[in-house]
Amino acid sequence: MTVPTTRPHPTEDVPRRIVVRGVNWLGDAVMTTPALRRLRERFPGSEIVLLTHEKLAGLWPGHPSVDRVLAFAAKESVWSVARRLRAERAGLALLLPNSPRSGLEAWLARVPRRVGGVWPWRDWMLTDAVPPAPGVVAMRKRCAPEIARLVAGLDGPFPVPPDSSHQIHHYLRLVGHLGGDVAPVAPHLQVTPAEQAAERERSGLEPGTTWIGLNAGAEYGPAKRWPKERFIEAARGLHQRLGCGFAIFGGKADAPLAEEIAAALRVPGSGRRVPVRVLAGRTSLRELCAALAACRVVLTNDTGPMHVAAAVGTPVVVPFGSTSPGLTGPGLPGDPRHRLLRTRAPCSPCFLRECPIDHRCMAGIATDRVVDAVVRAVQGAGTTR
Repeated sequence: MTVPTTRPHPTEDVPRRIVVRGVNWLGDAVMTTPALRRLRERFPGSEIVLLTHEKLAGLWPGHPSVDRVLAFAAKESVWSVARRLRAERAGLALLLPNSPRSGLEAWLARVPRRVGGVWPWRDWMLTDAVPPAPGVVAMRKRCAPEIARLVAGLDGPFPVPPDSSHQIHHYLRLVGHLGGDVAPVAPHLQVTPAEQAAERERSGLEPGTTWIGLNAGAEYGPAKRWPKERFIEAARGLHQRLGCGFAIFGGKADAPLAEEIAAALRVPGSGRRVPVRVLAGRTSLRELCAALAACRVVLTNDTGPMHVAAAVGTPVVVPFGSTSPGLTGPGLPGDPRHRLLRTRAPCSPCFLRECPIDHRCMAGIATDRVVDAVVRAVQGAGTTR
């Protein structure tokens, strides 16, 4: 058992400036927002500076829990980041990622108090190494022989994780170590009405149309992706039932996939033109937030835009297979606005990038089931957004 590292520090003092080392992935960054809110509540008079990768800087303008963003470049060295961090003269560094690099940055910067989760190779760099809560279920990749045993019924399934295992609770526990409230709140990103109006005009998401978002990619790998053909079938079924239009999301690498889906939807079928807007690879991060906020519902794989959509207030429908909604699901765990669909595949979740067998966890999620879930989510979302 790892013993938390503790060193003397003035716990009664309120730091004038707090540097929060942010995480490096979009979905993870969204899941840190409850902890940032609780940190703001705990230290209302302190300046909170978020140290984040430049690719995520667009998430934070106007966010009530962040006073200032300090962005670093993709190839910037740990020594360069540490020098800039030292110049901030922060009294406290809260390290949200578990990486050794984040600990080294704060240690080299000589921040007096450095708080982060227990993790091999970096605990000595922290003044406060916070252990995980008892009973937490962690993500663990399955190997091919283990999957074979699960499919054959020789091993038991992945345990159902308790609510405390969700990633937002990991970040909240770090703030709780500082005396903050650990009660979960929904992840939240700030999008102004002006930003949403500007993005509607830029992208052609005209008011008066029910826009459904489609996000068929997933950066982590193909195991997380519901089949492209199912997205197309579902969109056709949704247009027949709702008369809706579609905004197709994704990164630059997803642009060919988005164009393929759009071309399939534009083929004349019922005689009615299907409104389609391809936004994959064509939005900044702020524009992505605003466009997702303009959708009534987003049908998406488990990926960064899923978390963003939920955080800007848009319900999501998500086919889950290789990953666990109990660990990294969208929004606040148990939020009834979101519909998270799974099969009974015994090897799910495997947490692998590629399926070593037949992708049964995703292939078993039928199109009709997804269409019904999106329609119910639209009906629960109220008026046209």
